Amino acid sequence: MTTYLLAGGGTAGHVNPLLAVAERIRVREPDAEVLVLGTAEGLEARLVPERAFELLTIDKLPFPRRPNRAALNFPRRLHETIVQVAELIVERGVDVVVGFGGYVAAPAYLGARKAGVPLVIHEANSRPGMANRLGSLFTSFVGTAFDRTRIRGGVVVGMPLRAEIETLDRFAARAEADDFFGLDPHKPTLLVTGGSSGAKRINDTVAGSVARILGAGWQVLHITGEYRDGVDDPGLRGYVVIKYCNRMELALASADLAIARAGTSTVAELTGLGVPAIYVPYPVGNGEQKYNARTATDAGAAIVVADAHFTDQWISAELVPLLRRRAEIADMAARASTIGSLDGTDRMLELVDRALGRDLPLTL
Repeated sequence: MTTYLLAGGGTAGHVNPLLAVAERIRVREPDAEVLVLGTAEGLEARLVPERAFELLTIDKLPFPRRPNRAALNFPRRLHETIVQVAELIVERGVDVVVGFGGYVAAPAYLGARKAGVPLVIHEANSRPGMANRLGSLFTSFVGTAFDRTRIRGGVVVGMPLRAEIETLDRFAARAEADDFFGLDPHKPTLLVTGGSSGAKRINDTVAGSVARILGAGWQVLHITGEYRDGVDDPGLRGYVVIKYCNRMELALASADLAIARAGTSTVAELTGLGVPAIYVPYPVGNGEQKYNARTATDAGAAIVVADAHFTDQWISAELVPLLRRRAEIADMAARASTIGSLDGTDRMLELVDRALGRDLPLTL
């Protein structure tokens, strides 16, 4: 029996691929033990137990970016956390550590090194995070979601995605999706989503301009996000507003065009399913979302709009005319289908198998 320790958390970009890999291990190795290392504050604190995996928590330990008391205490706290993780690895008989970034990643990687167990890393963004750059110094098994990610030893595996996305036949599921959301099967659908937490700029702009979008002959499925202030539903025919979607695969099946942030999972799902997109990258952080969308935009499958430029004026001047050019959107969809992939989970697990010394044919 193999014991896996999957480390990562904080945001959906770290937690979702971790859970996709965990679920696939459960399916292919029912007798394996899958442990998850996270924090009590991150998204993993809710999602991991919901999927019936054991969550082991350590203290959140962000890297200090300015000289203060936290910076002075950081080396001691990091050392203590590394020792804690290494002891956990030994006590639980962990055979391999698989990291996905986030606050727990650096202690997990250094703990794996201290305990002498194989380490595998998945980097979801085009611009690698600090923890994964550090971890790549200790392993030759590094998988990336994008072909332009510059990280030591990186090999493209794609993005691990949920099974319901991997197996989705978007065209076969369209009728079910239209019925589920109450959409008109005779009209094209614009899917709008800012992710699970929502995106205020996207929500406000689309809600304020929806009459013009509907006037272009489209209908809108607007997923506002569960952690943002709600969007008032004006009751317009063809405008479906929901706060949270627990059938995201059906939302994707309904989409002829999407407006979304450019998180890795979002980009991977849309390109993998051949959905053209308008990406509005999250403007805070190190700018990785802008880079996540590069392959899609270079292929002509997507358009990137800066957050500050995604306004009512942009909707009128750029989006509405685009919505009337249906042939152009169909061409964007065809281009999206040539660059995406849906096998990231299996390809990531091939990398894990190699770290464990399992003799498998090379398909990466």
